[in-house]
Amino acid sequence: MTSTEVTTESDGPEPSGYAAARLRLLREKARSGPPRRAALAALTDDWLTALFTTAAGQTGVRGAALVAVGGYGRGELSPRSDLDLLLLHDGKADAAAVASLADRIWYPVWDLGLALDHSVRTAAEARTTAGEDLKVHLGLLDARPVAGDLGLVAALRTAILADWRNQAPQRLPALQGLCRERAERQGELQFLLEPDLKEARGGLRDATALRAVAASWVADAPREGLVEARRTLLDARDALHLTTGRATDRLGLQEQDQVAAALGLLDADALLRQVYEAARTVSYATDVTWREVDRVLRARSVRPRLRAMLGGGRATAPERTPLADGVVEAEGEAVLARTARPERDPVLVLRAAAAAAQSALPLSRHVVRHLAATARPLPVPWPAEAREELVTLLGAGEATVPVWEALEAEGLITRLLPDWERVHCRPQRNPVHTWTVDRHLVETAVHASSLTRRVGRPDLLLVAALLHDIGKGWPGDHCAAGEVIARDMAARIGFDQHDVGVIATLVRHHLLLIETATRRDLDDPATVRSVAAAVSTPATLELLHALTEADALATGPAAWSTWRASLVCDLVERVAAVLAGQAPEEPEPAAADAEQERLVIEALRTGGPVLALHAQAGTPNERGEPEPVGVELLIALPDRPGVLPAAAGVLALHRLTVRAAELRAVKLPTEPGTGESAGLLLSWRVAAAYGSLPQATRLRADLVRALDGSLDIRARLAEREAAYPRRRGVKAPPPRVTVAAAASRLATVIEVRAQDAPGLLHRIGRALEQSEVRVRSAHVSTLGANAVDAFYVTDAGGGPLPVVRAAEVAREVEEALG
Repeated sequence: MTSTEVTTESDGPEPSGYAAARLRLLREKARSGPPRRAALAALTDDWLTALFTTAAGQTGVRGAALVAVGGYGRGELSPRSDLDLLLLHDGKADAAAVASLADRIWYPVWDLGLALDHSVRTAAEARTTAGEDLKVHLGLLDARPVAGDLGLVAALRTAILADWRNQAPQRLPALQGLCRERAERQGELQFLLEPDLKEARGGLRDATALRAVAASWVADAPREGLVEARRTLLDARDALHLTTGRATDRLGLQEQDQVAAALGLLDADALLRQVYEAARTVSYATDVTWREVDRVLRARSVRPRLRAMLGGGRATAPERTPLADGVVEAEGEAVLARTARPERDPVLVLRAAAAAAQSALPLSRHVVRHLAATARPLPVPWPAEAREELVTLLGAGEATVPVWEALEAEGLITRLLPDWERVHCRPQRNPVHTWTVDRHLVETAVHASSLTRRVGRPDLLLVAALLHDIGKGWPGDHCAAGEVIARDMAARIGFDQHDVGVIATLVRHHLLLIETATRRDLDDPATVRSVAAAVSTPATLELLHALTEADALATGPAAWSTWRASLVCDLVERVAAVLAGQAPEEPEPAAADAEQERLVIEALRTGGPVLALHAQAGTPNERGEPEPVGVELLIALPDRPGVLPAAAGVLALHRLTVRAAELRAVKLPTEPGTGESAGLLLSWRVAAAYGSLPQATRLRADLVRALDGSLDIRARLAEREAAYPRRRGVKAPPPRVTVAAAASRLATVIEVRAQDAPGLLHRIGRALEQSEVRVRSAHVSTLGANAVDAFYVTDAGGGPLPVVRAAEVAREVEEALG
């Protein structure tokens, strides 16, 4: 509450009495939700009625009324809601008197610190303004008299509603356009980690738009669950207002636990899941309603022309085009044929859904409701036809999504696949993810549908895509949990024992390729052998490759790139060779190529670092041009301690993102009898965080300064971090450093999981240097705010660390990062 509202309780005049009563009402724990909103509206009505009555008597104005519009007009006042008021008058009173009347009402509201949206108009002016401004017209649809001439308000309401209905063919498309623009600007509430409860698609604005459509008498929204959904969103907004003390509709990360507690929910995830459920109900109702509006308005525009063509006779019945057994197209929707019998045909649900998706048609809401009420359950295991129809539905591409959502809206998905309930509307806290768990699974199937020509068993790919994250609804490792659940679900769907095993393997190892390719040394035979052992067969490898790509594409733009794709392809080729009977070659000390040798010779001659930058091209894009996968930065210098942290720090200062790094000694032939010369070669794959790449000469200059100690990298990085204040949000979990057992026979693999930040690799490098181990290579992977880096380290003699020492190094690095 504002300080004015709190401190004026004992002042005596009427406004302070309202402020005190308002404060007491908002502090009542026993009264919340609709009762509190209605009570707050009633309390505000009484106060404004007293203000209006007193002011009307003092100014002598007759023929006027105070009207609540918008949310206040609906009697839905949240703790920090604006008061939307219209002072309506008949135009007979003196203008100065009307202005004085308005001032005597508005100023007490402002004095209490309440937000006020106000206007003063005659009925004719109100209708004119509504005709010019769609938002004003929408607000007046909820007009409610608070005080004054009730007849004046009733006449205005009647005129406004009549105008709305008469102008529906023009007004409704304009309203639909507003909703669409808002959705594009604000996103979909049901998938946002910090949603705007009012403005995002599926929020309170859309719920209000559905009321306006219903008032037009053109179409009505599906009412099932809509009232409860609006209540959920309003309750969440009430709690948000009381928690923050501000008039905000954005459910920020830092407020979610407090809002959840205020609503009696377990935690922020329970809150988001409840909000997502409500938003999904509103979004589905919105889709269905606008589709019906389009159909009705299109029919109205066609009917006069059709009657003229038919000479005034009766119009013909809509054409019905067969789509599948028991399913036809009518008026742009997939509906049931007149002969369909859902109570006798348990496969009809999936057949209708598959036919709709394959034809890129919406599945009629009435059909979905009818199927939910009458369809027989499928036998377990499913018959072959049901399994085939599910695969057909999943293979329809983007058209799968609206059909799947229609089935989910009526509970048909959880009836077909009971374990789906665990992932339904489940939020994903990792900002890399665009979708909730359930929608991510469907999106993965959508992307997999475009990859089915690459595999011998498209059906296994599509079903594995749908189930790969099903374990996220259970505690523990979601891959391990998902394997068990997927095995049960695949058997339920009717796959044979062999296919069930393949699907379970794909789910268990769906992260194997991407994690290995980005975090392990592919030249190490142990890496390739471990993947080959996990996938067992070339057919499974083929499926896993496609699933990996589909999963990454469905996750979000940060999860897939040409660079990642090239690493995965390289790994798949190596594993395929092993599965074909070829043993991976044992790595030998790599010989320097001509350029690398030249760089090392120059570094040894000058005694300082020598740098070279090269752009690397990847696969051709849709224009046939090779897409860059990053820039290779080669650094050669005499072997010495401190190279990794110095180089990583310099790259961080120049805002270069490191994607991969390799460090190795390069031995050069010399004159007989003089021994060998050795230099250190660092090969980095980098990309500019933004802007263009720095010049190699600048990088070299800073690297020289970092190595000789004249450039304090830690201080410079700290200064830069201090210059950019951190965004408020959920506190990041502490870093975790582990030893990857049996990951390599040639080195010890130290894996670091931490919050990504500028200079992280520099800090890790310093910690490893202080632990007196040698870094052979580094494999850097960043997903959103999370960094997962793997370092292949050896002792001074070039061998793996003893088990105890490896654990000590991991602990030392973790302490240094903490």
